[in-house]
Amino acid sequence: MDQTGTEIMSAISKKLGILTLAMGAVLGGDALAATLDDIRQSKTLRVAYREDAAPFAYKTPAGQPAGFMIDLCHAVAKDLAQQLRMPDLKVVYVPVTTANRLDAITQNKADLICDSLTQTLERRAIVDFSVPTFVDGTSFAIRNDGPQDLKLLAGKKVGVAAGALTEEITRKSLAGLHINAEIVAFKTFEEAMVALEKGQIAAYFAGRAMLAAMIKGHPDAARILLAGNSLTIEPFALAMRRGDGDFRIAVDRALSHIYRSGEIATIFTKAFGEKERPTPTLQALYMIATLPE
Repeated sequence: MDQTGTEIMSAISKKLGILTLAMGAVLGGDALAATLDDIRQSKTLRVAYREDAAPFAYKTPAGQPAGFMIDLCHAVAKDLAQQLRMPDLKVVYVPVTTANRLDAITQNKADLICDSLTQTLERRAIVDFSVPTFVDGTSFAIRNDGPQDLKLLAGKKVGVAAGALTEEITRKSLAGLHINAEIVAFKTFEEAMVALEKGQIAAYFAGRAMLAAMIKGHPDAARILLAGNSLTIEPFALAMRRGDGDFRIAVDRALSHIYRSGEIATIFTKAFGEKERPTPTLQALYMIATLPE
């Protein structure tokens, strides 16, 4: 083959290579964007949740999932059933931990994470998120005879949930204030509360709403105090498979319906108590997050 023929074949090969890559990207996108098809085929929505994250998600003594995020996702599932014209849509709950909850999505074990999961740029590189579902902030609990000021935690042990964003926030916050404290990671809130009661840690850092719920349900609540200040403001959202725009739109449409109708207020009251009301910040969040059709 002469040089001209070789050049022509080389150019064709390059174009075919580019076309192959483009087709692979398209097919890959179709493969990724299959959640709604999977739901239609299985007639099931798989929801990942933590069993120890009250009041957002937890397992009742009877073994049933409960909490604000659970009720919210139940409402989302009901709306999805209407969108997909699937009145027989079932919800299957998949227990996860703080450390492995994102794996439930990336390993295709769940369709949604319904949890007190903060949306971050780092996590958005792994999963996609819905419009915001809640806003909270990191704070800390102490014994009533413990240090109520962050600076007094210097030289002491403090607890966090293993694998949670709180661990990174706590490290950065303490370092920023030049507070040298040893951080101890706990697998469950129950383990952390026991350690706090026994004086094995001086404070336990977590989301403010979860800390308030834990203290409220503690057998000796008067012995545990919630610090007055929050270290951060964190937007929660539902997590799902990355790159599946159709499913994300369906979930956002469901959440917008729930926010616009006022059903979110009923869900909030059930989870946090009859006397509790969404804060002005949370009310504003639901107004802003409600998307028009």
